[in-house]
Order: sequence, then structure tokens, then C-alpha cells
Amino acid sequence: MSRNLDILIRDMRVVTQLRRVAAVLNWDQETYMPPEGAQARADQISLVLSMSHARFTGPEFRRSLAELVDLPSGKVLEDGLAPEEVRLLQMAWRDWRRATALPVEFVGELARLTSESQHVWEQARRDNDFHLLAPYLEKIIEMKRQEADFLGYDDVPYDALLEDYEPGMTTAQLKTLFDELRPVLVDLVTRIQNADRPGRRELITAEFNEVRQWEFGMRVLGDMGYDLSRGRQDVSEHPFTTDFHPSDVRITTRLNRRDLTQGLFSTIHEGGHALYEQALNDRYFGTPLCEPISLGIHESQSRLWENYVGRSRPFWKHYYPQLQEHFPEPLKGVARDDFYAAINTVRPSPIRVEADEATYNLHIMLRFELEQAFINDHVAVKDLPAMWNAGTEEYLGITPIDDTEGILQDIHWSTGAIGYFPTYTLGNLYGRQFYEAACRQVKGLEDKIAQGDLKTLREWLRKHIHQVGRAKTAAELVQDITGGPLSAEPFTSYLEEKYGELYGI
Repeated sequence: MSRNLDILIRDMRVVTQLRRVAAVLNWDQETYMPPEGAQARADQISLVLSMSHARFTGPEFRRSLAELVDLPSGKVLEDGLAPEEVRLLQMAWRDWRRATALPVEFVGELARLTSESQHVWEQARRDNDFHLLAPYLEKIIEMKRQEADFLGYDDVPYDALLEDYEPGMTTAQLKTLFDELRPVLVDLVTRIQNADRPGRRELITAEFNEVRQWEFGMRVLGDMGYDLSRGRQDVSEHPFTTDFHPSDVRITTRLNRRDLTQGLFSTIHEGGHALYEQALNDRYFGTPLCEPISLGIHESQSRLWENYVGRSRPFWKHYYPQLQEHFPEPLKGVARDDFYAAINTVRPSPIRVEADEATYNLHIMLRFELEQAFINDHVAVKDLPAMWNAGTEEYLGITPIDDTEGILQDIHWSTGAIGYFPTYTLGNLYGRQFYEAACRQVKGLEDKIAQGDLKTLREWLRKHIHQVGRAKTAAELVQDITGGPLSAEPFTSYLEEKYGELYGI
């Protein structure tokens, strides 16, 4: 590694450390911070993120980067670098170019606003009062439109925001993908609802002790390979994963004593995210080589573990007897096949995080359409609750009973994460292709899962995905691992086979 690259990496680590300080403040805000600390915390987060942005876009970093990269074009100037070092510089230049498009004052103001609005969202959700959040959401949307203008775009403003979460993906590409996926899902859900064989969800909505739920979830996390010496789990209003370094990756879950699956699958889902973060190559900490490729790839890990493992027959062949030991009364006399049918019941729900695999992506498509409406088409915030309810009725055949069940259910918009939602569906598609590739490449993988061996899969993911960092694009990674491009077909075929067998359709 050259001296100039050493200097640049040193400067990048300072920027990253400041961002991680803000992440610690955010984590505390979502877990243990007293309610009255919200305003002071917003000021603290705003200050730290402004400092980080100023450092990244300032003259010192610019000089370090210019020693290695032609700033107007992004061409790497230094010879003799390893391929991963060239990629590091290309990604560093890409991130710097986007960052320099945003004024420091703008970054600080947006950070303060979104920190405040998270607290307001929690209160609005509890009180079922969208009007509390609406003024904050109006300001956030206005600033996100400004951000798109600062960053620039070729087609629509939403493309500039999507680039933050899924680099290289466009609104037009997503529309094509979703247009292919939507009719297949709607048809499948319709056939399931008309099937003679009902789901068995009532079997998992008895009284389940929350302490025992926690214990069982922690056992599964350990078996997945989540390292508790480098992480922890807490409870929050909206489950999430946050990372400060590969040696400190934290998750949260949300427990419901009347619904066994809510806490368990949140834990497994966030555990999938955390395994990715814990396995990143800390040799390159602070650089793109110690960062996930995209949010879609990140979601592929959580959805893979939650659905393709956690809702599978092989998984419960091993874990169901243990679950019955934890909950002998509510699961007394419940056969494993009936339990499997219960956790895979297809029943349209207004709540995204409680949705089954067949309906989940319809929730995402609704949010994608609404984001385009208020970013590209300037639809008014006051009109969003009615649009949300109408879309839920159109896609799922149900209407939320109130705004808590409807437009207030997700934290994302209050944090400024506009452009994030499509990555959930991308994660489902990527994840299915990755899981099928793992099954092809690892002999007897599902037999190992049925014996409680989850670490073999974890090691395959670590080698092929986690430790790659951003050395490849999402498209390159999918091509290298699966031998083909991103496709909806493996996912839809999986749904047809799984639910065809469950519902006899």
C-alpha cells in the first residue's frame, strides 16, 4: 500500500469515526434515552454529522484524494495498486463527489430535523395522530427534494435518493421489475384466499411468555453465529441493526406476548443484518472495502435468514422440539407440520413487518409508489393517509383501521430514509438467488440446517458476500455467485412451490 493511500485511509477513518459517534447517539435514542432528551440529542447528532461532512468535503481530504484520483473524472492516477485498492479509490471518489454536492449547513439541518422527527413519530404512533408528524414530514420531504437537486439526476428526482441505498439502480428499472412481480403475487394471493385449505395462524397467537421468547431468540442468534462479545440485543419500537465497527454491531427486537413470531422473526432478521456487519474486513475499516455493497444486498441477508431458513421445514425439524420445551402449554399437542403451516399462513395484513412472504412485497410496492408521488409529483403530505389506505385496499383487500395501523407504522420517512423501501423487495430477490446458489455449492446444506448447523451457511455467506465489502457492485456480485443477473423468477418459483404445497393450489 502506497504512502498516499495510507494517508487517505487515515483521513477516511476520521470521517467514519465521527459518523459512528452519531450512530451511537442514534442507538441510545432508540433504546434508553429518556423522552425529554430528544431536543438535546437532535442538536448533538446534528453537530457530529456536520463535523463529519465538513471533514469529508474539506480541503485536507480533497488534497489527499487528489494525490490518487483525478477529481473531475474519477480516474485513478497511481500505478501499481492492487485491484481492491483501485476499487477502494473509485468508491471513495464516488462518495466524495456526492458528499461535496451537499452544503454542510444542509447536512446539519437535515440531521437535526430527522432526529427530532423520530421522537415525534413515536408519539404520533402511540397517539394515533398523523397531524403531529405531518409538519415534520413536510419539511423532510422538502429537504429530500433539495437533496436530489443538489446531487443531480438524469430522469426523476427519486433516482438521486435511490442511489444512496442501491447504487446503480433506477426508478425505471424498479418499475419494470415490480410490474413483472406484482401480477404474479396478486394472482398467488387470490388463489390462496380461495383455497379450501385454511392457514393455522391461530396456533401461534396464544399467550407466549416474553422472557422465554427472548431466551429462545438468543439461542437461535448464537447458533447463527452472532458474536455477543461483539454485539448485543435490546428492545425498541421498531427493530433495527446498527454498527459502530465490526467489533460492535447491535440489534433490537420487538416482543409481543400474543404473537410468538413477531419477536422471533425480528431477531432472526436483524441477526442476518448483524452477521454481515460483524464479518466485514476490519483491516479496511473506514473505507468502502469495510462497508456493505448496498441496502438491497444487506436486506438479502436478513430476508434469507428470516424466510428461507427461519420459515423452512429443515429449520423447524431441529428447533421445534426446543420451542415446545420453552412453551409446553401453548404448543401442547401442536404437531410440527401444523406449526409450520401456522408460521407460513398467508393472510393479508395492514402491517408490513407482520406480513407473510406472499404479501410482503405488495406493501413495498405501495410505499415505492407513494415515495415517487411525493418526491417526483409533489403530492401533498395531507393527502398521504388517504392514498395509503386506498393503496392498501387495492393491493391487499383491507383498509387500516387507523393511522397507527396505516401510514404511521414505519419509522423510515421520519428518519429521512426515502428511497430505502424498494431495497426490501430487492433483498427478497437477491436472497433467494443467493440461497439457491449456496444449496448448489454446499452439499447437503439443508440437511445440516435440519441438524441445527447454521454456521455452515454463515461461513458460505461470509466468504462469498460479507467479506467482499464494496469491491463489487450488486450486479457483479449476483452474476459472480449465481451465474446470472438479478431475476424475479427464482423468488416467484419458490413461492409457487412452497404455498402450492401448503394450500393445495
